[in-house]
Amino acid sequence: MLELAILGLLLESPMHGYELRKRLTGLLGAFRAFSYGSLYPALRRMQADGLIAEDAAPAGTPVRRARRVYQLTDAGRQRFSELVADTGPQNYTDDGFGVHLAFFNRTPAEARMRILEGRRRQVEERREGLREAVARASNSLDRYTRQLHQLGLESSEREVKWLNELITAERVAQRRAEQS
Repeated sequence: MLELAILGLLLESPMHGYELRKRLTGLLGAFRAFSYGSLYPALRRMQADGLIAEDAAPAGTPVRRARRVYQLTDAGRQRFSELVADTGPQNYTDDGFGVHLAFFNRTPAEARMRILEGRRRQVEERREGLREAVARASNSLDRYTRQLHQLGLESSEREVKWLNELITAERVAQRRAEQS
């Protein structure tokens, strides 16, 4: 998912590593912990794969040492298009869904629907598992553990409701697009 996030951010504009790191933290922060130690190896790998290119900072940029500015190549743009169109189950996970959602404006409509529906199925399964766990163990758990289970259950229920709202909005938008 880090590759998708980096490509998506560089699609907006070229950036140096520090700026990318800041933007990734803002992008992924709500959905997952971001390991700074993984950014630069990912950038090197993506550069070796021809997905990004590196330039020194533009002349006249006031920096103590030249910063490397990363930008997308045509191969990187193509790879981004492939990744946002991918509807595999890795895109329904907590990490994958959050990153994908951040680039839904560039994701094909059919892929958005499949990802939203897949995520909803996954969260519904989690919710049902939590319901069963709470029902089975409610008398044997201390009140704090019960409250923790309750929080997880309520969070899952809220996410299912939110996903249903997104899916409904997607269907409405698709109908409008078909009618125009």
